[in-house]
Amino acid sequence: MPQNTEALLPIMTGQSVIPVIVLEDAEAAVPMARALVAGGLPAIEITLRTAAALEAIRRVAAEVPEALVGAGTILNAGQFDEAVEAGSKFIVSPGLTPELVDAAEGSPVPLLPGAVTSSEIMAALEDGYSLLKFFPAEQAGGAAYLKSLSSPFGGVKFCPTGGVSASNAADYLALPNVLCVGGSWVAPKDAVAAGDWDRVTALAREAAALA
Repeated sequence: MPQNTEALLPIMTGQSVIPVIVLEDAEAAVPMARALVAGGLPAIEITLRTAAALEAIRRVAAEVPEALVGAGTILNAGQFDEAVEAGSKFIVSPGLTPELVDAAEGSPVPLLPGAVTSSEIMAALEDGYSLLKFFPAEQAGGAAYLKSLSSPFGGVKFCPTGGVSASNAADYLALPNVLCVGGSWVAPKDAVAAGDWDRVTALAREAAALA
């Protein structure tokens, strides 16, 4: 079944930077989300890399209605279903498998899967997916590599993540095949641990101004 672009495209075009968050403590989820929203970044990806992730998603979905919380690092159908049940509005995966395609089929919650190589992109296109995550962006060749994909895959648009920072985000955003970038720099671990939400809001505001 084709990708749910109608639901996913507004998320990818609504802000230049999507925060990619690893939370160790679900208690920080709500104030962090509010700080990011205040800075102009309502779409937030909370990765399923910690035991606190699903509870963090639940709390943001329930208590910060102005946020658009998504789940990242989804590796299988079980995690897809858990993330949707927790309240995720979009799902992000580092790759794409038949199992994930089946899990996303018919779901109102859109899937943004990852692809790096030409073969992976072609396989995604065969499954009806043309909005893709490019991960790990810097390690896979960076903006120069991603730019080279724009000719053979003109209809494919990307959200690069992995090594993307305030210093190189503009290089990616300038590419014709990039709609947005994903980055963790807008909510640094030390700021989250210290509850420095003013800093998070300031960083989000700077990121929101990127184009």
